[in-house]
Amino acid sequence: MVTNGNSSRYVTVKRFLAASLATAAIGLVAVGNADAGTPRKGNVEILDLMVQNDQYHAVDLGPAGPSLGDLDVYSGTTVKDGRSLGHGGGSCQVVQIDGGVITAQCLITMEVEGGSLTLQSLWTKGSSAPLDMAITGGTGSYATARGTVRFWDIGTPNERARAEIQR
Repeated sequence: MVTNGNSSRYVTVKRFLAASLATAAIGLVAVGNADAGTPRKGNVEILDLMVQNDQYHAVDLGPAGPSLGDLDVYSGTTVKDGRSLGHGGGSCQVVQIDGGVITAQCLITMEVEGGSLTLQSLWTKGSSAPLDMAITGGTGSYATARGTVRFWDIGTPNERARAEIQR
């Protein structure tokens, strides 16, 4: 892990952002099983959540600082109306560096009542734009799940997520 100048700031931001991505998505589907009052729009289940990170580790591979293969591993919970609703984890791995633009592929798996759910996306690290992650599938009652999870304010105490789950 790098600990000097801009690299130190990069690592701190990198940790917080990566951990936030995973934890937001982790409980999204759990809410669907835990909260019978979840609003539905047609065949789409909609969940609005806040994010709380609980574990994070950065693996700085290769040369010090950002490089291909660097990895962020994280876990956490999601919260709705002050209640913890789900837990899971994932990772983001740097797959491209173009000047100062760093792109990572992020994968998340979450265990929920009735099965598990998977999410995937490419993410431009440090972007302030909302991030959309694809719901790529699941197991059990989520075996046919598809949809999108959108994240806002990644890496801040106000991070939130909205899932639109199709089954």
